[in-house]
Amino acid sequence: MLKHINPLLTGDVLALLADMGHGDELAIVDANFPADALAKRLVQLPGISATDTLSAVLSLLPLDDFVAAPTAAMDAPDGRPALYTEFDRMLAAAEGRQIPIECIDRFDFYDRTRAAYAVLATGERRLYGNIILKKGVLRI
Repeated sequence: MLKHINPLLTGDVLALLADMGHGDELAIVDANFPADALAKRLVQLPGISATDTLSAVLSLLPLDDFVAAPTAAMDAPDGRPALYTEFDRMLAAAEGRQIPIECIDRFDFYDRTRAAYAVLATGERRLYGNIILKKGVLRI
C-alpha cells in the first residue's frame, strides 16, 4: 500500500500510466468489450467498475489540453447512456473544467482502442462503460 495512491492502481497500472507519453491514449473498457483481442498492453481489473477505475486513473493522469476532446466514448444507438453523465462529472472534477466526450462509432472506438497505448479491462456490467483518455502534460 502507498500513501495517497488509490489501491485500485496496481503496480501494473501505475507503470503503464508512468510510461505513457503526451498524446498516448488509455482505454478503460467494460466486461463486454473484446479487450483481449484488441489491446497491445492489457491489465485486467475484474470486479471493478469503469467509474471506480476512471476515478482512480484521473487522480494521477493529466488530460491533454492541446486537443478539443481528450476523451472519446462509443456512440450508443439509443442516445447518450446515463453512465456518460457520471463520466462528465468525474472528468470535470478531476480537471477543474468541463471536458467534452467525443462520441464515436463503435468500430472507430475499436480502432482507437487497438492503437491505444494500453487497455484497462474492468468488470463493468453497465452497457457502454467504455472511455478513452488522451494523456496530457503536467504544467509546473
